[in-house]
Amino acid sequence: MSARLKMSTRGLGAAPPSASSLFIDEKPRGRFLPKWRREEPAKPVGPASVQTASPQPRPAKSAPADHAELQAAMAQLHAALGPVPEGEGRVLQFVAATSGEGSSTLAREFALCAAKKARRPVWLVDLDLMGAPQHAAVSADPARFGALGPASQASPDGSSFVSVQPSARTAEGKVLSDARYLAAHALLKGRLWVTRFRKEAIRPGQQVRLSGSSAYWRALSAHAEYVIIDTPAADRSTAALTLASQVDASVLVVAAEDVDARAPAALKQALESHGGRIAGLVFNRARQTPRFLEKLLS
Repeated sequence: MSARLKMSTRGLGAAPPSASSLFIDEKPRGRFLPKWRREEPAKPVGPASVQTASPQPRPAKSAPADHAELQAAMAQLHAALGPVPEGEGRVLQFVAATSGEGSSTLAREFALCAAKKARRPVWLVDLDLMGAPQHAAVSADPARFGALGPASQASPDGSSFVSVQPSARTAEGKVLSDARYLAAHALLKGRLWVTRFRKEAIRPGQQVRLSGSSAYWRALSAHAEYVIIDTPAADRSTAALTLASQVDASVLVVAAEDVDARAPAALKQALESHGGRIAGLVFNRARQTPRFLEKLLS
């Protein structure tokens, strides 16, 4: 499997993502290295009613990736995006129009590539909350990602990218922060971090939704060089549209064997209509860029 790139990197400098009335745009400063207490795994509390409108993803459409080829392609993408301004972080979401395009693999490979080049930590944030495939993938490949570190808190300031309702409370009735559901594990001696949603902490009757605020991404990006979000495909979830104006840019992943350009074209248009910026397209598993897809960024 290989990846070919068709890039457009308009305005990926220091400018923040465009805001809308639905989202908060904050830009905290300062360095963040997770040195907080390690969290003890939560005890299972039985089945919960978790809000999930997404079916299970379909299997990938082709053979396993050749890691050397993928890393070469991701190095090309990294170079095309240009340097991250000093003292700032860049937030990217990787997303495909349909499941099985390989966007999760490319998000993980880009995070690994960036972590090897970055001056500050790179974060890989997995939005498949119930499945946590990124945590599983890096855990299964210590030769490339290193040993998985113990769980730490994943929020520098108590913010969260999810909202859990009804809120958990202490015995005294105090509302607990939604950040308690987010765990992070260090890889590559702290150069790379991967998140995991602590679904075992969800109690019966609670529902999980994606937050409409950019506060978490702004807080995390103040302490990271890259925050890479692995967003579920648009045929499973509307998460990509919710995040469109919260991130610095979106990278669209398209499987080259797909002969219908309408779905990725529609996703590009939808992201832009929600205030998003498109960094470019990654044509996954392609030896040549299909001509009918070249018009998507024009």
